[in-house]
Parts: sequence; C-alpha cells; structure tokens
Amino acid sequence: MKVKHVLGFALALTAFVSCKDEKKEPAVKVAEVKVENAFDYNVEQFADIKMLRYQIPGWENLTLKEQKLVYYLTQAGLAGRDIIWDQNYRHNLKIRKALEAVYTNYSGDKNSDDWNAFEIYLKRVWFSNGIHHHYSNDKLKPEFSQEYLKTLLTETNTSLEGEAFDVIFNDSDSKKVNQAKGVDNVALSAVNFYGPNVTNADVETFYKNKKSPNPDKPLSFGLNSKLVKENGQVRELVYKSGGLYGSAIDEITKWLELAQGVAENKAQGDALGLLIQYYNTGDLQTWDDYNVAWTAATDGNVDYINSFIEVYNDPLGYRGSYETIVQINDFDMSQKMKVLSDNAQWFEDNSPLMEEHKKKNVVGVTYKVVNVAGEAGDASPSTPIGVNLPNANWIRAAVGSKSVSLGNIIEAYNNAGSSGRLHEFVNDEEEFQLEEKYGQVADKLHTALHEVIGHASGQLNPGVGETKETLKNYASTLEEGRADLVGLYYLYNPKLQELGLVDDWKAMGKAAYDGYIRNGLMTQLIRLNIGDDVEEAHMRNRQWVSAWVFEKGKADNVIEKITRDGKTYYNITDYDKLHDLFGQLLRETQRIKSEGDYQAVEDLVETYGVKVNQDLHAEILERNKQFTAAPYSGFVNPILVPEKDDSGEITSIKVLQPESFPGQMLDYSKNYNYLPEVN
Repeated sequence: MKVKHVLGFALALTAFVSCKDEKKEPAVKVAEVKVENAFDYNVEQFADIKMLRYQIPGWENLTLKEQKLVYYLTQAGLAGRDIIWDQNYRHNLKIRKALEAVYTNYSGDKNSDDWNAFEIYLKRVWFSNGIHHHYSNDKLKPEFSQEYLKTLLTETNTSLEGEAFDVIFNDSDSKKVNQAKGVDNVALSAVNFYGPNVTNADVETFYKNKKSPNPDKPLSFGLNSKLVKENGQVRELVYKSGGLYGSAIDEITKWLELAQGVAENKAQGDALGLLIQYYNTGDLQTWDDYNVAWTAATDGNVDYINSFIEVYNDPLGYRGSYETIVQINDFDMSQKMKVLSDNAQWFEDNSPLMEEHKKKNVVGVTYKVVNVAGEAGDASPSTPIGVNLPNANWIRAAVGSKSVSLGNIIEAYNNAGSSGRLHEFVNDEEEFQLEEKYGQVADKLHTALHEVIGHASGQLNPGVGETKETLKNYASTLEEGRADLVGLYYLYNPKLQELGLVDDWKAMGKAAYDGYIRNGLMTQLIRLNIGDDVEEAHMRNRQWVSAWVFEKGKADNVIEKITRDGKTYYNITDYDKLHDLFGQLLRETQRIKSEGDYQAVEDLVETYGVKVNQDLHAEILERNKQFTAAPYSGFVNPILVPEKDDSGEITSIKVLQPESFPGQMLDYSKNYNYLPEVN
C-alpha cells in the first residue's frame, strides 16, 4: 500500500554481465551535485504539473559496496520502465515513440502555439506514463489538431497510424480505470490488464475457480498476468522470463543478479534470489516466499521495492502495476520513529475496533524513514510519500510488514512551495499558525501512523475472503480510508507526546484535523475539472472520510460550514467530538473489511466519496485561479554514474542531476528500451 502525496498547502506533508554492459551513459547534460544550502528543488512547470528534484542525503556515508548495490537496484528498476507504459494502455509505447521522434527530429517553427501545445502534451504523457491522466484516469486532451500532428509526423518521417493515431483525438478508451457504479468496470477501462472482450463476469468466474494449496495462505491470483479471452476461453498471459514482458524482465534480473552479488547480508541476498526466481518462473508461491523473506530482511543500510505490486490500476484489484523504489536508511529519523512500531500492540489494543476485529498479536511491523535513491515504473515521476508492504493480509498477520516514509521526497515537497494557497483556504489566522507550526510534523506522523499502525491493524473474520474479492472495486479506497482513520484517531492523543514524538499533542492534532478536513472537503477539488466525479482511490477516501464526519457531526455543529464574502470555509468547533467521530467511522470501516460487507462499502463510498458539490467546486476553482503553482508535483531522478579503473572495476559512483525533465525522459527511452511497441 502506498500513501499518495496530498496537496502541500492543504495537508503540509501531511546472471552476471560483463563490465561493458553495466554502463549507461547519460544522453543529456548533467550537473554534478554540490553540497550547498540553496539546493534548487524546482525543475519546471507545465499544465497542472510541477517537476521537482531531490537530493540523496547520506550517499557519501555508504561504502562503495553499498553504493554498487544501490546502483544495480536502480538499473534493475529502470530496465522495467516500459512495462508500466504498456500496462497502462496498449498503444502507449507506440504513441510515445512516435511523439519522441517528432520532438527530437522536428526542425520547423518551434515558437508557434501549436508546437507549444504539442510539447506540453508530450510532457503530460511522459509524466503519466501514458495518454491517461495519472490521477483522474481521464484521457489527456491535446490542444493541437489532427492535421498539425500529421504534418509533424510527415516532416519527421515518423509513422503513427490507425487506432494508435485516432485515439489521441477521439472519445475511445476515455478512462484508464473506470470505477463507476453499475457498469462493467473491466470492459470500460482502457488499462491493459485485460483483453478487449473480457468482462467483470469473466474475471470473477475465472478466479472463483482458482484454489490456493493452503486456504489460510491465499495466493495473489492475477497479480502478475494479463487476462485475455480467445475463442471464448479465458486464459492468463503471465509476466515472466519467456512470457509476457520477458525481454524487459530478463534485463531486470540481470541487474538483480549483480545486486545479489553485493548484498549487505545473507537475508538480503536470499530475498533477492527469490525475487529473481519469481521473475524467471512467474510462480505466485515463489512471490509469497519472497515477500516473507523480504519482510524479515530488516538489517542493512539499503532496501528496495521491485515488481508488480500495487493494484490501484485494476478496476477489480487483482493485477499489480510494475514499480520500483530504491532507498537508503535515514538512521536518525528512523530511530526517532521506531517508537511507533515498538508500540504497535498498544495502538491495536486501544483502538475503537470491535474486540473480535483486533489482532491479539501484532507482529513484525518495522518502520523506517528512508531517502530515495531512484524510482521507476508506477512510482515515477509521480511518487508516493510512504509505502507499507507486503499487501497480502496473511503475511501481515503471520510475519509482519515493512513501512517506510520517503523522507527526502517529503523534504523536497515541503521546500518547493509557498503558503499562498494556505492563506486563501484557512478559516482564520489561528488555523494558519497551527498549520505553519505543526503541519509538517503532523503530516509525517500521519504517514507513519497510516503505514505502520493503519495497514497492519485489524483482522478478517474467519472464512472471509481476501478484500479484493469481497469488496471488489471499492477495496482500495476502503483500505486507504481505514488506514487514514487509524492515523487520524491517534494524531489527537496524548500517547504521542508520552512517546516523545511531539511537544504539544493537542496543537499538533488540531493542525492535522484542520488540514485533513480542509483538503477532503475543499482543496483537493482543484485537481478535478468541473463536472467530474471523484475517481482516484485516495481522493475518494479523503472525501468520504471528511464528508461522513461532517454530516454525522451536524447535530452538534462539530464542523461548521462558514460563508464569508462569498467564500466557503470549514471550521472545527469541537476537536474532541471529531476525534470520537473518526473512531466511530474507523470501527465501521474495519467491520466492513472484516466481514466483507460489499453493500455497506458501496453505500459509504457512493454516498460520500464520489459526487462533488458543483457550486462549491466552481468556487474553489475560481479562488485557485490566482495561484500559479500546479496542483500536482513529480520528480526527476538523480543519475548514478559509475567511474571505473582500467580493468573495468567500479571505483566510485557519482550522483548527478539531470538538466531537464525532457532530457531525462529521452535518456530513459534511449537506454532502457527493452520492449517492442506491441506486446
């Protein structure tokens, strides 16, 4: 599970190969990183996106062996980059290659409005890893004509024909992931996890007949495959060496084998060996064996996430998107926050859950603040700020989980913005001052509580199936909301001060509650176009959590809606009662998950999390026009460049920064191009 970055102003963060094969020369200019006080986090801004860069604190403290491990792991991640493009939509690779050929080779007028529109469209496609918006799932709309694109293609001797050309401009495949109620979500989703004639019923029937060898340890059926229907028969195309995406997977495993050769310890090396075996075979039992080994491998300075993991892009929650994050431990912050994992049982015992839904023995929850050294796939350019894995409920219960907060990513977010929007949407100066003083620590703690305590909390009733089976298209938003609620419940609790995590639990808690309600009911709406429903799982959960407590607290005026000078504000009048409401909703969301109550989750999400008040939305968009900062942020990655001696041995690895976002995207397409256009 991952925590997405919310609006900074709203919840302020809230087989070995020869040496010659190892080197990937940057295709663009780079600037060596220098330790300076004024690091420039900002790269550029276009459309609704701001591109940032991040530093890698602690790099110089790693040994050369550890730096090699990080380098090999980042190369493994980038080797699979094209997989996420193909997963997101079947024509993405063909479209990207054509657009990049035009961008690189066109020698005509580059000062025209049409060229500017083309350039922005390509940047948006790069950012979203395809032609659908990374957050709303709507197809990106170009602000240039078909005729102009045909001219560019002709003048650059580039081919893009048929459906791959037409879909850029027509209404086909308009939603990457369609989560609407009462429709065939699979048939109406453009995401390339399913063949064009596969339906919801096909998927449910196919997996209903799948049985795990051990019912108490259910396999993650569907996680690493595409489901297609041929001659009326449904079958899986498995992601593995020799299978679907095999050419990229072979490149991934090449680098993972190098990483295994410089592993910090036996446990880490054994886990990497199982991951390599999984990629080679596609066997889901090996996937579980790997996750058990990976979860238990907690020693060392370097860790990683790599494979087909999060299921948000599957309307039915089976198939994992390819992603990778390589991380270095932040020892100082991890030690400070370790207290949460050490006290996980206390939090479980004192939660408002029904007794039968509480875990009697919370095991193996590890929490670290880490610094990212490289990301790829579904984690880049748009990155999470926190991750808790593995996702399998039985592994969490029996072995535990790893939770990480991406410290240098959060730090970059916090230092790249301004407080202008915050002033516009807070109700009063007291709310502003609380956010300024406690907002960042509140967000760090909420991320930690969400990941460490939230996702590890609670248990399913005996005999209840996996959440993706029982709650179906609502599983992701229910789980993210449940983890948010665990965090919210404990953010306003003296235990945090007792544990030495805050100096004023009540003030910090108030700032956290202010920010969450402000974002859930108002400011996240700047990410939507007028008339849109809320589609993305995290946005949905923030809205249904906020809207539910607002409505249930009306009788006591717990949150008052204020109109002043034609502007809407929300003011929390009773934080204690709001804390109690968060507890009530947490209890109910855990009951829904534990019992697999589909009707209840449908009612909850559809009533509170999908529809938007159009008048309020129009007002928020109008108020936001004065601000130039984009609502979404993403990152270019530092470039790790090995230096070698005359014998080809790596002697050091430099950290460089790309000069531009387009430069890095073109560099990636040149050096990590391991899939054909059609797979």
